[in-house]
Amino acid sequence: MSTLTHTSMTNHHAPGLIEQIGETLHVWYERYRTRRELTHWTARDLQDVGLSWSDIAYEAEKPFWRA
Repeated sequence: MSTLTHTSMTNHHAPGLIEQIGETLHVWYERYRTRRELTHWTARDLQDVGLSWSDIAYEAEKPFWRA
């Protein structure tokens, strides 16, 4: 049995490609999660941080891929 790896079976992607994809997915999930969390804030919470309901609506309606 040979221990050599055939060249067609090696990974030809840049070493960090998988990490970059993982980081992008993580950022997208965090945007989605935090925007949904904002919709549950109370009027008091919003007042404490200086946001209005319209600010929250604007942010919550953005798709997860938009910063």
